[in-house]
Parts: sequence; C-alpha cells; structure tokens
Amino acid sequence: MTGGYDAGYQKCECFWGTSPGSLVQDLLSLTSVDGMRVLDAGCGEGKNSIALARKGAIVTAIDVSPLAIAHAQRLSECISGVSYRVADIRGAHFSPNSFEIVIAYGLLHCCENEQEVRSVVQMLQAATKPGGYFVLCAFNDRHQELEAHPGFSPTTVEHERYVKMFQGWGLVRCCDSDLTEVHPHNGIRHMHSMTRILARKEKYADLP
Repeated sequence: MTGGYDAGYQKCECFWGTSPGSLVQDLLSLTSVDGMRVLDAGCGEGKNSIALARKGAIVTAIDVSPLAIAHAQRLSECISGVSYRVADIRGAHFSPNSFEIVIAYGLLHCCENEQEVRSVVQMLQAATKPGGYFVLCAFNDRHQELEAHPGFSPTTVEHERYVKMFQGWGLVRCCDSDLTEVHPHNGIRHMHSMTRILARKEKYADLP
C-alpha cells in the first residue's frame, strides 16, 4: 500500500513538493473550505492537507507510511487545522457523511486489485457528506512507465470504470490525461496516464 515511495522519502526532505494537486487547486477556486471537515486519504507528505488547512479547513490526514507522516508533520509544524495519523485506509472506519471533502490523491492504484479499489472508493463515498466533494487522482490502465518505480506493480483501472463509480454524482471535473514527472531521488523521467475526477455528492443521495 506504500506504492514504493518510502525510498524517495528516505532520500528527500520533501519528495512531492509543496504545491497542492491540480484538482485541489480547482476545488479551492470553486468554493470556500473554511470550517469544512476534510479527509485526506493517502496524504503523503501533506501538500493537499496543508493547502486546505491554510484556507481554514479541518483536516484528518492519513497515510500508511510513517516516513511520509513524519515529513508532513515537519512541513506543517506552524500550521493548525491538520491532524495526522499513520494507518492503512483499508482498515479505517468513518461514520457516514462525516466529511465535506474527501481526497484520494495517488492512493487507489496502491490497492491490491480492482475489487479493493472499488471497496475503498465506496467506503470513502459513504463518508462524504451530501453536497460535499470527492477528489480522485489515480493511475489508469491506458499507459504506465514504471522504470522510476522499481518493484511497484500498481493496480490500474480503466478510466471509464472510475467514472462509473461516480454514477449519480455531479462531475465537476473529469479527465483522462498524461502526467510526465521526474522523481527527485532517482532523476528518471517517466509518464503516467491519470484519471482525475472532482465530483460532488448529490445533496439528497442518502435519503430514502
């Protein structure tokens, strides 16, 4: 579930940088998050959590990697509003409708298989309050260059299957696009095809 990123965390003081993901930036441009409860599932070094907390959100940030959480705590030591926890999201339990915003950025392709992906998505969707937002960014099955990820075999789901998981939600942003990046600890340029979804839960979705 770590995605093989601990090697990068060990060698770099800040592996992912400090700018929030593009969908989090989109979300911040759409709405005020002041006072909103946020779950950042698979928070990594906390770049999304920190950006939301700076805008007044109350963030629960969870990652399975103690190294990632240690980096996140250091990077946000002067910022209030973020609570960090080392845990495997697959074993977490949340009350229904607990969060106005749920983030799964780089998390789902670290699951064991597509069935587990669906289970985690359903659990996180149930924790999203009606009228709230779900932010998803994950590798899909179109094209992956994994030279920079030795030993990592991500679970890649077809883009359209991800879209179907949000049937009945309002799709604010939805795309299948390429990401080219260089990880700072190995310098290998590589590309991932990514599904990006920013969805809003219908306000009456959970009513009988």
